[in-house]
Amino acid sequence: MSAETPVAAGQFTRRRLQFRAWRGARPFWAGLFVALGGLPIAYFPYANLQIGHLTLAMATTAGAGSLIIGVLLVVLGVSLWFQKHVRVFAGVAAILLALVSIPVSNLGGFFVGFLLSLIGGAMAVSWVPGEPPRAEPPVEGKGRGDAPEGVVPGADVPSTTVPGTPVPDATIPQPRDGVEEPNDLSGTSPANGANGRHSAG
Repeated sequence: MSAETPVAAGQFTRRRLQFRAWRGARPFWAGLFVALGGLPIAYFPYANLQIGHLTLAMATTAGAGSLIIGVLLVVLGVSLWFQKHVRVFAGVAAILLALVSIPVSNLGGFFVGFLLSLIGGAMAVSWVPGEPPRAEPPVEGKGRGDAPEGVVPGADVPSTTVPGTPVPDATIPQPRDGVEEPNDLSGTSPANGANGRHSAG
């Protein structure tokens, strides 16, 4: 192992993260699908298929039209990478060219180029740039951490008890004035001020 191995690994990670950031700021996958869809559309009309000793020419009468459609789709795919502001135009043009390739170019490159271009064009039209994350404003009426508003965390709670007696826990509800209220959960006890009426909430 040489001393340059960690540097190379760090440089690879840095390049990968740079490519990831570049890819995330543009319709990368839409451009890739559109460019890949143009290749079979342009290739198949000029290819010869060998079946044993039989040579099958797949050339059509509109071979030049197939080449133009394929090249245009590749150019639109690359332009989606480097000119992301034309994404709607490029997406609509890719969809139209994919539809035109069905009668012109061997059923759109045997439906492979047609489907790739159609999906890439739809992705380009629907892509929108992401918004940078914004800091959320603090919620009013809440103190710092888990402390209620007006209570400073870590501060001593003033005690109104007699010196020498244990301080009651503030989290446990204590009876008022030493009189224990009955454990009535119906809400109809006169002790809680309901006067026999049921509360609706």
